[in-house]
Amino acid sequence: MTDGAVLHIKGRVLTGPDKARDELWVVGGRVTYRRPATARDVRTVNGWALPGLVDAHCHVGLDRHGPVDDATSEKQALADRDAGTLLVRDAGSPSDTRWIDDREDLPKIIRAGRHIARTRRYIRNYAHEIEPDQLVAHVRQEARRGDGWVKLVGDWIDRGVGDLAPCWPRDAVQAAIAAAHEEGARVTAHCFAEDSLRDLVEAGIDCIEHATGLTEETIPLFAERGVAIVPTLVNIATFPDLAAGAESKFPGWSAHMRRLHARRYETVRSAYDAGIPVFVGTDAGGSLPHGLVADEVAELVRAGIPAVDALSAATWAAHTWLGRPALEEGAPADLVVFDADPRADVRVLADPRCVVLRGQIVG
Repeated sequence: MTDGAVLHIKGRVLTGPDKARDELWVVGGRVTYRRPATARDVRTVNGWALPGLVDAHCHVGLDRHGPVDDATSEKQALADRDAGTLLVRDAGSPSDTRWIDDREDLPKIIRAGRHIARTRRYIRNYAHEIEPDQLVAHVRQEARRGDGWVKLVGDWIDRGVGDLAPCWPRDAVQAAIAAAHEEGARVTAHCFAEDSLRDLVEAGIDCIEHATGLTEETIPLFAERGVAIVPTLVNIATFPDLAAGAESKFPGWSAHMRRLHARRYETVRSAYDAGIPVFVGTDAGGSLPHGLVADEVAELVRAGIPAVDALSAATWAAHTWLGRPALEEGAPADLVVFDADPRADVRVLADPRCVVLRGQIVG
Protein backbone atom coordinates (compact mmCIF):
# COMPACT_ATOMS: atom_id res chain seq x y z
CA MET A 1 0.00 0.00 0.00
CA THR A 2 1.16 3.53 -0.74
CA ASP A 3 1.37 6.35 1.79
CA GLY A 4 -2.05 7.87 2.29
CA ALA A 5 -3.86 4.73 1.15
CA VAL A 6 -6.72 3.32 3.19
CA LEU A 7 -7.27 -0.38 3.86
CA HIS A 8 -10.85 -1.53 4.36
CA ILE A 9 -11.35 -4.88 6.12
CA LYS A 10 -14.87 -6.09 5.46
CA GLY A 11 -16.66 -9.22 6.67
CA ARG A 12 -16.22 -10.06 10.35
CA VAL A 13 -13.69 -8.34 12.57
CA LEU A 14 -13.28 -10.47 15.70
CA THR A 15 -12.56 -8.04 18.52
CA GLY A 16 -13.01 -10.69 21.22
CA PRO A 17 -14.06 -14.31 21.67
CA ASP A 18 -17.72 -13.35 21.31
CA LYS A 19 -17.45 -9.85 19.88
CA ALA A 20 -17.36 -8.87 16.23
CA ARG A 21 -17.72 -5.85 13.98
CA ASP A 22 -18.66 -5.82 10.31
CA GLU A 23 -15.68 -3.77 9.15
CA LEU A 24 -12.65 -1.77 10.13
CA TRP A 25 -10.49 0.78 8.39
CA VAL A 26 -6.74 1.22 8.49
CA VAL A 27 -5.76 4.87 8.26
CA GLY A 28 -2.23 6.08 8.91
CA GLY A 29 -1.26 2.64 10.16
CA ARG A 30 -3.96 2.63 12.85
CA VAL A 31 -7.26 0.85 13.37
CA THR A 32 -10.44 2.87 13.19
CA TYR A 33 -14.10 1.90 13.09
CA ARG A 34 -15.06 5.31 11.70
CA ARG A 35 -15.34 5.45 7.94
CA PRO A 36 -12.83 8.02 6.66
CA ALA A 37 -14.51 11.07 5.17
CA THR A 38 -12.23 11.09 2.17
CA ALA A 39 -9.80 8.53 0.80
CA ARG A 40 -8.06 8.69 -2.54
CA ASP A 41 -6.91 5.06 -2.58
CA VAL A 42 -8.98 2.36 -0.88
CA ARG A 43 -8.20 -1.32 -0.94
CA THR A 44 -10.82 -3.74 0.39
CA VAL A 45 -10.02 -7.16 1.85
CA ASN A 46 -12.88 -9.50 2.71
CA GLY A 47 -12.73 -12.18 5.37
CA TRP A 48 -12.47 -12.93 9.07
CA ALA A 49 -10.01 -10.60 10.83
CA LEU A 50 -8.12 -11.34 14.03
CA PRO A 51 -5.49 -9.41 15.98
CA GLY A 52 -2.00 -10.45 14.92
CA LEU A 53 -1.17 -13.85 16.38
CA VAL A 54 1.12 -14.05 19.43
CA ASP A 55 3.92 -16.55 19.99
CA ALA A 56 4.58 -16.17 23.71
CA HIS A 57 7.59 -18.51 23.72
CA CYS A 58 9.87 -18.01 20.75
CA HIS A 59 13.59 -17.45 20.19
CA VAL A 60 14.67 -15.11 17.41
CA GLY A 61 18.44 -15.08 16.96
CA LEU A 62 18.98 -18.61 18.23
CA ASP A 63 19.34 -22.10 16.78
CA ARG A 64 20.32 -25.46 18.26
CA HIS A 65 23.97 -24.38 18.46
CA GLY A 66 23.56 -20.90 19.96
CA PRO A 67 23.42 -17.36 18.54
CA VAL A 68 22.93 -16.88 14.80
CA ASP A 69 23.78 -14.07 12.40
CA ASP A 70 21.38 -11.27 11.48
CA ALA A 71 20.46 -12.86 8.14
CA THR A 72 19.28 -16.01 9.92
CA SER A 73 17.41 -13.97 12.52
CA GLU A 74 15.67 -12.12 9.70
CA LYS A 75 14.55 -15.40 8.11
CA GLN A 76 13.20 -16.57 11.46
CA ALA A 77 11.24 -13.37 11.97
CA LEU A 78 9.87 -13.48 8.43
CA ALA A 79 8.71 -17.08 8.90
CA ASP A 80 6.77 -16.00 11.98
CA ARG A 81 5.32 -12.98 10.21
CA ASP A 82 4.19 -14.92 7.16
CA ALA A 83 2.38 -17.35 9.48
CA GLY A 84 0.48 -14.41 10.98
CA THR A 85 2.59 -14.06 14.16
CA LEU A 86 3.02 -10.32 14.60
CA LEU A 87 3.95 -10.23 18.30
CA VAL A 88 6.65 -12.43 19.84
CA ARG A 89 7.70 -12.81 23.44
CA ASP A 90 11.31 -13.83 22.94
CA ALA A 91 11.87 -16.18 25.87
CA GLY A 92 15.65 -15.93 25.91
CA SER A 93 18.26 -15.27 23.25
CA PRO A 94 22.01 -14.59 23.31
CA SER A 95 21.74 -12.48 20.15
CA ASP A 96 21.21 -8.74 20.01
CA THR A 97 18.07 -8.39 17.89
CA ARG A 98 17.29 -4.74 18.66
CA TRP A 99 17.85 -3.92 15.00
CA ILE A 100 14.56 -5.72 14.26
CA ASP A 101 12.73 -2.89 16.05
CA ASP A 102 13.71 -0.58 13.20
CA ARG A 103 12.22 -2.85 10.55
CA GLU A 104 8.63 -1.97 9.68
CA ASP A 105 8.19 -5.35 7.95
CA LEU A 106 9.17 -7.59 10.88
CA PRO A 107 7.15 -8.67 13.93
CA LYS A 108 7.28 -6.79 17.20
CA ILE A 109 9.39 -8.47 19.89
CA ILE A 110 9.11 -8.40 23.67
CA ARG A 111 12.47 -9.64 24.93
CA ALA A 112 13.40 -11.52 28.09
CA GLY A 113 17.14 -10.93 27.68
CA ARG A 114 19.39 -13.96 27.76
CA HIS A 115 18.59 -17.19 29.61
CA ILE A 116 20.07 -17.42 33.11
CA ALA A 117 21.13 -20.98 33.98
CA ARG A 118 23.20 -22.88 36.51
CA THR A 119 26.76 -23.70 35.48
CA ARG A 120 26.83 -26.63 33.02
CA ARG A 121 23.10 -27.13 33.51
CA TYR A 122 21.69 -26.00 30.17
CA ILE A 123 22.27 -26.10 26.41
CA ARG A 124 25.75 -24.92 25.51
CA ASN A 125 26.08 -21.34 24.18
CA TYR A 126 22.53 -20.37 25.18
CA ALA A 127 22.68 -18.91 28.66
CA HIS A 128 24.61 -17.00 31.25
CA GLU A 129 25.85 -19.95 33.29
CA ILE A 130 26.32 -18.86 36.88
CA GLU A 131 26.09 -19.94 40.53
CA PRO A 132 23.35 -18.94 43.00
CA ASP A 133 25.33 -16.11 44.59
CA GLN A 134 25.42 -14.39 41.16
CA LEU A 135 21.74 -14.82 40.38
CA VAL A 136 20.38 -11.52 41.67
CA ALA A 137 23.02 -9.48 39.82
CA HIS A 138 22.33 -11.28 36.53
CA VAL A 139 18.58 -10.95 36.94
CA ARG A 140 18.91 -7.22 37.41
CA GLN A 141 21.20 -7.03 34.37
CA GLU A 142 18.81 -8.94 32.10
CA ALA A 143 15.78 -7.07 33.44
CA ARG A 144 17.41 -3.84 32.28
CA ARG A 145 18.33 -5.33 28.89
CA GLY A 146 14.95 -6.89 28.21
CA ASP A 147 11.45 -5.58 27.64
CA GLY A 148 9.85 -6.38 30.95
CA TRP A 149 10.71 -10.08 31.28
CA VAL A 150 13.54 -12.22 32.67
CA LYS A 151 14.05 -15.90 31.81
CA LEU A 152 15.46 -18.42 34.30
CA VAL A 153 16.25 -22.07 33.70
CA GLY A 154 14.40 -23.65 36.60
CA ASP A 155 15.41 -27.26 36.07
CA TRP A 156 17.64 -29.36 33.84
CA ILE A 157 19.35 -32.70 33.89
CA ASP A 158 21.69 -33.16 36.84
CA ARG A 159 24.32 -35.59 35.61
CA GLY A 160 25.10 -36.63 39.17
CA VAL A 161 21.61 -38.03 39.70
CA GLY A 162 20.91 -38.84 36.04
CA ASP A 163 17.57 -37.01 35.97
CA LEU A 164 15.91 -33.62 35.92
CA ALA A 165 16.52 -31.61 39.08
CA PRO A 166 15.98 -28.02 40.30
CA CYS A 167 18.77 -25.61 39.41
CA TRP A 168 18.43 -23.07 42.24
CA PRO A 169 17.98 -23.04 46.03
CA ARG A 170 14.70 -21.49 47.14
CA ASP A 171 16.31 -18.50 48.85
CA ALA A 172 18.22 -17.65 45.65
CA VAL A 173 15.13 -17.62 43.42
CA GLN A 174 13.14 -15.70 46.02
CA ALA A 175 15.76 -12.94 46.10
CA ALA A 176 16.12 -12.99 42.31
CA ILE A 177 12.40 -12.73 41.60
CA ALA A 178 12.08 -9.90 44.12
CA ALA A 179 14.96 -8.10 42.37
CA ALA A 180 13.30 -8.51 38.96
CA HIS A 181 10.05 -7.10 40.29
CA GLU A 182 11.95 -4.14 41.73
CA GLU A 183 13.31 -3.55 38.22
CA GLY A 184 9.78 -3.62 36.80
CA ALA A 185 10.19 -6.99 35.08
CA ARG A 186 8.20 -10.20 35.28
CA VAL A 187 9.96 -13.54 35.61
CA THR A 188 9.43 -16.81 33.78
CA ALA A 189 11.29 -20.09 34.01
CA HIS A 190 11.94 -23.16 31.91
CA CYS A 191 10.61 -26.13 33.89
CA PHE A 192 10.06 -29.66 32.61
CA ALA A 193 9.85 -31.57 35.89
CA GLU A 194 7.88 -31.45 39.12
CA ASP A 195 10.38 -30.59 41.83
CA SER A 196 11.21 -26.93 41.12
CA LEU A 197 7.64 -25.70 40.71
CA ARG A 198 6.53 -25.09 44.30
CA ASP A 199 9.64 -23.10 45.21
CA LEU A 200 9.35 -20.92 42.11
CA VAL A 201 5.66 -20.19 42.56
CA GLU A 202 5.93 -19.50 46.27
CA ALA A 203 8.89 -17.23 45.47
CA GLY A 204 6.57 -15.10 43.34
CA ILE A 205 7.28 -16.15 39.77
CA ASP A 206 4.90 -14.88 37.09
CA CYS A 207 4.99 -17.66 34.49
CA ILE A 208 6.31 -21.15 33.86
CA GLU A 209 7.36 -22.39 30.42
CA HIS A 210 6.46 -25.96 29.41
CA ALA A 211 5.05 -26.86 32.85
CA THR A 212 4.93 -30.57 32.05
CA GLY A 213 5.63 -31.30 35.71
CA LEU A 214 2.36 -29.87 37.03
CA THR A 215 0.56 -32.25 39.38
CA GLU A 216 -2.66 -32.28 41.35
CA GLU A 217 -0.64 -30.86 44.27
CA THR A 218 0.83 -27.87 42.41
CA ILE A 219 -2.04 -27.03 40.02
CA PRO A 220 -4.13 -25.43 42.82
CA LEU A 221 -1.10 -23.38 43.89
CA PHE A 222 -0.64 -22.02 40.36
CA ALA A 223 -4.34 -21.19 40.14
CA GLU A 224 -4.35 -19.45 43.53
CA ARG A 225 -1.32 -17.31 42.65
CA GLY A 226 -2.43 -16.62 39.05
CA VAL A 227 0.81 -18.02 37.61
CA ALA A 228 0.49 -18.46 33.83
CA ILE A 229 1.83 -21.36 31.80
CA VAL A 230 3.01 -21.59 28.20
CA PRO A 231 2.91 -25.35 27.46
CA THR A 232 4.80 -25.39 24.10
CA LEU A 233 3.18 -28.70 23.16
CA VAL A 234 4.79 -28.73 19.72
CA ASN A 235 8.11 -28.90 21.57
CA ILE A 236 6.94 -31.46 24.13
CA ALA A 237 6.18 -33.72 21.13
CA THR A 238 9.96 -34.15 20.75
CA PHE A 239 10.39 -35.76 24.19
CA PRO A 240 10.24 -39.39 22.97
CA ASP A 241 13.05 -38.77 20.47
CA LEU A 242 15.13 -37.00 23.12
CA ALA A 243 14.54 -39.88 25.51
CA ALA A 244 15.56 -42.47 22.92
CA GLY A 245 18.80 -40.63 22.21
CA ALA A 246 19.86 -40.63 25.86
CA GLU A 247 18.53 -44.04 26.93
CA SER A 248 21.90 -45.73 27.37
CA LYS A 249 23.52 -42.88 29.29
CA PHE A 250 20.61 -41.52 31.36
CA PRO A 251 17.88 -44.18 31.59
CA GLY A 252 16.20 -42.48 34.55
CA TRP A 253 15.97 -39.17 32.72
CA SER A 254 14.69 -40.90 29.58
CA ALA A 255 11.94 -42.68 31.49
CA HIS A 256 10.97 -39.43 33.20
CA MET A 257 10.73 -37.56 29.88
CA ARG A 258 8.48 -40.30 28.48
CA ARG A 259 6.16 -40.03 31.48
CA LEU A 260 5.93 -36.27 31.13
CA HIS A 261 5.16 -36.67 27.43
CA ALA A 262 2.53 -39.35 28.00
CA ARG A 263 0.46 -37.14 30.29
CA ARG A 264 1.04 -33.83 28.50
CA TYR A 265 -2.54 -33.34 27.31
CA GLU A 266 -4.01 -34.34 30.66
CA THR A 267 -1.65 -31.88 32.38
CA VAL A 268 -2.64 -28.95 30.16
CA ARG A 269 -6.36 -29.68 30.39
CA SER A 270 -6.17 -29.99 34.18
CA ALA A 271 -4.37 -26.64 34.37
CA TYR A 272 -7.02 -25.03 32.15
CA ASP A 273 -9.87 -26.55 34.16
CA ALA A 274 -8.35 -25.17 37.36
CA GLY A 275 -8.34 -21.64 35.93
CA ILE A 276 -4.61 -21.32 35.28
CA PRO A 277 -3.95 -18.83 32.44
CA VAL A 278 -2.65 -20.76 29.41
CA PHE A 279 -0.93 -19.04 26.49
CA VAL A 280 0.37 -20.15 23.11
CA GLY A 281 4.10 -20.56 22.55
CA THR A 282 6.08 -22.77 20.19
CA ASP A 283 9.67 -22.74 21.49
CA ALA A 284 10.76 -22.05 17.92
CA GLY A 285 14.38 -21.13 17.36
CA GLY A 286 16.11 -23.95 19.21
CA SER A 287 15.53 -27.18 17.34
CA LEU A 288 12.12 -26.20 15.96
CA PRO A 289 11.38 -24.02 12.93
CA HIS A 290 9.53 -20.74 13.21
CA GLY A 291 5.96 -20.17 12.11
CA LEU A 292 4.28 -22.91 14.18
CA VAL A 293 1.63 -20.93 16.08
CA ALA A 294 -1.27 -22.56 14.20
CA ASP A 295 0.11 -25.98 15.13
CA GLU A 296 0.34 -25.02 18.79
CA VAL A 297 -3.24 -23.72 18.90
CA ALA A 298 -4.37 -27.02 17.37
CA GLU A 299 -2.40 -28.89 20.06
CA LEU A 300 -4.21 -26.99 22.82
CA VAL A 301 -7.49 -28.04 21.25
CA ARG A 302 -6.29 -31.67 21.18
CA ALA A 303 -5.53 -31.31 24.87
CA GLY A 304 -9.19 -30.51 25.48
CA ILE A 305 -9.19 -26.71 25.63
CA PRO A 306 -12.24 -25.30 23.81
CA ALA A 307 -11.34 -23.88 20.40
CA VAL A 308 -12.33 -20.31 21.19
CA ASP A 309 -10.17 -20.30 24.35
CA ALA A 310 -7.21 -21.85 22.52
CA LEU A 311 -7.62 -19.14 19.91
CA SER A 312 -7.78 -16.45 22.58
CA ALA A 313 -4.54 -17.79 24.06
CA ALA A 314 -2.85 -16.68 20.82
CA THR A 315 -4.82 -13.47 20.28
CA TRP A 316 -7.04 -11.40 22.58
CA ALA A 317 -5.98 -12.84 25.94
CA ALA A 318 -2.32 -12.96 24.91
CA HIS A 319 -2.30 -9.29 23.90
CA THR A 320 -3.85 -8.32 27.22
CA TRP A 321 -1.38 -10.45 29.19
CA LEU A 322 1.57 -8.88 27.41
CA GLY A 323 0.17 -5.37 27.75
CA ARG A 324 -0.27 -4.76 24.03
CA PRO A 325 -3.43 -3.53 22.26
CA ALA A 326 -5.35 -5.78 19.90
CA LEU A 327 -7.98 -4.28 17.57
CA GLU A 328 -9.10 -1.36 19.70
CA GLU A 329 -9.86 2.00 18.15
CA GLY A 330 -6.54 3.74 17.47
CA ALA A 331 -4.40 0.64 18.00
CA PRO A 332 -1.57 -0.18 15.59
CA ALA A 333 -3.03 -2.05 12.63
CA ASP A 334 -1.49 -5.48 13.19
CA LEU A 335 -3.99 -8.07 12.05
CA VAL A 336 -4.52 -11.24 10.07
CA VAL A 337 -7.42 -12.05 7.73
CA PHE A 338 -8.70 -15.58 7.09
CA ASP A 339 -11.22 -17.09 4.69
CA ALA A 340 -13.36 -18.65 7.43
CA ASP A 341 -14.16 -18.29 11.13
CA PRO A 342 -11.21 -19.65 13.14
CA ARG A 343 -13.43 -19.96 16.21
CA ALA A 344 -15.30 -22.73 14.44
CA ASP A 345 -12.16 -24.52 13.26
CA VAL A 346 -8.70 -23.45 14.42
CA ARG A 347 -7.10 -25.21 11.46
CA VAL A 348 -8.04 -22.08 9.51
CA LEU A 349 -5.06 -20.37 11.22
CA ALA A 350 -2.62 -22.36 9.09
CA ASP A 351 -3.59 -20.47 5.93
CA PRO A 352 -3.82 -16.67 6.33
CA ARG A 353 -5.38 -14.81 3.41
CA CYS A 354 -3.76 -11.50 4.31
CA VAL A 355 -1.25 -10.29 6.93
CA VAL A 356 -1.25 -6.61 7.88
CA LEU A 357 1.64 -5.25 9.96
CA ARG A 358 1.85 -1.61 11.06
CA GLY A 359 -0.93 -0.88 8.57
CA GLN A 360 0.84 -2.40 5.57
CA ILE A 361 -0.08 -5.60 3.79
CA VAL A 362 3.00 -7.81 4.12
CA GLY A 363 1.68 -11.23 3.27
